[in-house]
Amino acid sequence: MPTEVVAALIRDGKSFMICRRPAGKARALLWEFPGGKVEPGERKEEALIRECREELGITVSVAEPFMELTHEYPDISVRLTLFNATIAEGEPQMLEHSDIRWIEAAEIPRYDFCPTDREILKKLSEVFPR
Repeated sequence: MPTEVVAALIRDGKSFMICRRPAGKARALLWEFPGGKVEPGERKEEALIRECREELGITVSVAEPFMELTHEYPDISVRLTLFNATIAEGEPQMLEHSDIRWIEAAEIPRYDFCPTDREILKKLSEVFPR
């Protein structure tokens, strides 16, 4: 059974936030959307709010899902729900990640993303063309 994972698509105009995973973790130094695992008894939206608070020190307002997909890694199977979200309070801080960037769809090829995110990035490039 896949692990439920949530992530936030936080946009600012044409840009969106990406975060770099820290060294020493699975998929170290790859880029991803902020988020994490859904804990038992937690709704997906609650998990995303908690993860953004823990990892970035921000409070997010969670809107509708942008995309859902399942991905098989060698060590884990994940079902990812990427939600549209906005920063309601706070400034993003690197509490967990090694870097935070705001990029536009045209910049996607410059970054090495987690494999789960590749399908999402393709859709983002279609929705937000150069």
